[in-house]
Amino acid sequence: MELTIRPLIDGDYETILKQWWIDWGWEPPKKDFLPQEGTGGLMIMDGDTPVCAGFIYTSNSSVAWVDWIVSNKNYRKKPERANSIKWLISSLESLAKRTGHKYVYALIKHKALIGVYESLGFTKGDAYTTELIKTIN
Repeated sequence: MELTIRPLIDGDYETILKQWWIDWGWEPPKKDFLPQEGTGGLMIMDGDTPVCAGFIYTSNSSVAWVDWIVSNKNYRKKPERANSIKWLISSLESLAKRTGHKYVYALIKHKALIGVYESLGFTKGDAYTTELIKTIN
């Protein structure tokens, strides 16, 4: 099969992404925490099989934030899996550029994913950060 890319659509969060986060042992982010209520990103497909997805937060600054990269844990085709994740991140970066952003920011914990970002030219920033979130309503 040939890999393709498409925008996230209504229903992807409920039918695909939420389960992927659970499969990896992660707490799924709330849908309204994600850009455009879970549709603000891209998904890589292998035919009818979803492979990986990620999101892009845009801002009123020169920064776009690429995050919540998640993949189908059961998709094990090599080298398609690694190529898909790399293509996804590159595509989100291209989207940031097309929308006028100068910088792409990512906050990553997963070592293999950090390696993918670095292979695409990302550089490490401060390693002594703490993620803090507060619900205000």
